[in-house]
Parts: sequence; C-alpha cells; structure tokens
Amino acid sequence: MTSTNISESIPFYDVFGYYEWTLTLADPRTKGWPMVDSPIPTLTGVLIYLFIVWIGPKLMHDRKPFDLTTFLVPYNLAMALLNLYICLQLFIGSTMRRYSYICEPCRQSFHPAELRIVDAVWWYYFSKVLEFSDTFFFILRKKDNQLTFLHVYHHSTMFSFWWIGVKWVPSGSTFLPAMVNSFIHVLMYTYYGLAAVGPHMNKYLWWKKYLTILQLIQFTVAMMLGINGIITGCEFPLWMHYTLIGYMISFILLFGNFYAQAYMQGKPIQQFEINCIDMGAIKKSE
Repeated sequence: MTSTNISESIPFYDVFGYYEWTLTLADPRTKGWPMVDSPIPTLTGVLIYLFIVWIGPKLMHDRKPFDLTTFLVPYNLAMALLNLYICLQLFIGSTMRRYSYICEPCRQSFHPAELRIVDAVWWYYFSKVLEFSDTFFFILRKKDNQLTFLHVYHHSTMFSFWWIGVKWVPSGSTFLPAMVNSFIHVLMYTYYGLAAVGPHMNKYLWWKKYLTILQLIQFTVAMMLGINGIITGCEFPLWMHYTLIGYMISFILLFGNFYAQAYMQGKPIQQFEINCIDMGAIKKSE
C-alpha cells in the first residue's frame, strides 16, 4: 500500500503528520524543559484531575470531612508568593525589553531578559497543576457544591492551554495575560490565606467582590487585545489570537453569570469566590 493510500484510508495519519509538522515550529528555548516536549504529561495530569473530581466525592461520601485549616494558611501563602515571583519576573523582563502591551511578536531571542520571561511563563504553566490542589481540598472537606462546571472547566483548561503557550509562544504578547493573571492570583491567594486564619478576619475581607470584577476586566481587555491583533495584523500567531478570543468569551460568560447570581440578583452567596476556590475557613459574616 502506498503512502498516499495510507493517508486516504487512515485519517489519523494526516492528523499525526500535521502534529509532527507543528513540532518543527515549537520554540527552541523550552526544548527539553520539564513536561514541555510531549503533551502526554499535561494530558495525563488533566485526565487524572478529572478522574479525581469524579471519584473523589464518591469516596468521601461516608467519611467525615478533613479539617485542613492549619494546612491552608501556608498553602495559600506559598501560592501567593509563587504568583508574585512570576508577576515580577514577567514585569522586569518585559520592561527591560521594552515590550509593547498592545502587540509584541515572539522573536525566539536568547537575550537574558527574554529567557527571564520564558522561564516565568513556564512557572506560570506549572503553577496551574499546583492549583489542582484547590479542587482536592474541596473534595477532602466535602465541599461538593464548589465543584461547579466553572471551577472544573477553569482548572483543567488553563493547564492545557498554557502547555501550548509555553511550547510554541513562551514570550512576546504571551507575557501580558500571564503577568496580569498572576497578579490577580497574588490578591486571590492572599485573600484566602487571610480567610483561612479564622472568622475573626472577616472584617478585613470586604473586598472579595472586587476580585471578581478584576477578573472580568482582565478577560474583557484580553479579548479586545486579541481582536485588535487580528484587525491590525499583529505579528503574533493568528491562531493564538482566535484561541484567546474564544477562551476569554467563555470566561466572560461563565464568570459574568456567577457575578450576576452572587451580587446582582440578591441570591445567597455560597462560599464560592472569584476563582471558584473556597479555601476553607471562609465563613459568612451574616
């Protein structure tokens, strides 16, 4: 059988061939880095995550919830510090290279400042697998009402999409959403760290509503930058612009729906926050 016949009879052959071709376009700066060369580690991580989301509540059904309060404070502090590190590295590197916040091509440069950005983007990608712990804490504490579609969708897709980013475009305009989101995560994990200290901290946590607003602003601006990139012909992969726009629209709809239900329709606000993460120790002040 000729190669042409194989291609016609087995569509997967074409798909795999296309994937092999895309690998030739991968950014050489992250070649050989942990979990980057192959999609298998990322896909495996997502599948394990989804399996735990499915099986976890069943296993916990007849068990008492775990008290993780003493663990949640250092966890949230560590996540806040990691995101602060990522944000600062991206800000410093992009400032040194005089990056544009509107459109910055991915040049595959090995300049030290560029490598600082690439390294920070990898850590941002890696932080997404660490954030799976947020879901596992829900399960162990039997907070099944927090395992919403938004929560699971957000965690599983962020890890997947940022593998694409770190493999093909780990610098250029990629820096901006990672930098802004890591900054918001500094605020978010600080909030949950304070909440985990105890209910006496509630009087200092009046600003939780504004974290959701910041998220919605972030998604809207990112979508607009993607649209602008297409219209102006920004020298950045076109497929990335379309992917960004579609992904941001999904977040605007999902987070917007949560915001409307939680803050605009007078419905009781369950212990469910901006990143759908109740880090446990949040108690209603009413």
